[in-house]
Amino acid sequence: MTQALTYERLLLKLSGEALMGEQGFGIDTAVLQYMADEVAQVHALGAQVAIVIGGGNFLRGKTAAATGVDRAQADYMGMLATVMNALALQDALETTGLITRVQTGIPMQSVAEPFIRRRAIRHLEKGRVVILAAGTGNPFFTTDTAAALRAVELHCDVLIKATKVDGVYDADPVKNPQARRFAEISYMRALTMGLAIMDGAALSLCRENGLPIVVCNMFTSGNIARVARGEPTGTLVRDLPDGAEYRWAEADR
Repeated sequence: MTQALTYERLLLKLSGEALMGEQGFGIDTAVLQYMADEVAQVHALGAQVAIVIGGGNFLRGKTAAATGVDRAQADYMGMLATVMNALALQDALETTGLITRVQTGIPMQSVAEPFIRRRAIRHLEKGRVVILAAGTGNPFFTTDTAAALRAVELHCDVLIKATKVDGVYDADPVKNPQARRFAEISYMRALTMGLAIMDGAALSLCRENGLPIVVCNMFTSGNIARVARGEPTGTLVRDLPDGAEYRWAEADR
């Protein structure tokens, strides 16, 4: 390790929607390279990095299902969209000098390795960035659930959900200027409030395995590295001491 880190092995959850920037569809290469640079920054600290990426910039299973496509079929289509994003991110990461591996929940040996837990862990130990695509390989599960599952399987120290907002609020900050941001919130409080952090299955899996979640703004440069160093960043979701349910961010108390 080049520096003492609070979280040495992290799982970064990236949304496909973030990759399209302001285009409305597909991949914005400037955003893609920005994300690659942010990953390279935290990797340079000595962190082991796994990434789960969504496919919403191309197709979302639920959206396709709403148009009449069979839900299972639609979900498989969405999983394939995540593979395109994973390959694009792999290319961008390698331009920064990182060594990467793409593993998929649906076998497609011509472009990626199948997901094999022990192999993925070995890649991480060797300093390779592992990009995990095609969700869990099963329909009816979100990429949030895939991120939680892979983080637990790979013995990650934290799950970082990188979004377009700077944390978790008690209301939509875009619609309600009085919304307050949580510095920390318990898994159960987040579940009972129905906060849009991750879906219920993902939150429950993290809670059962004591895996902390940090929700932060990917577009604030250096945030992923700050999380790895343990600096207060975004919102931390975990079991709080003394049975507390939440703690407001300093500016929102």
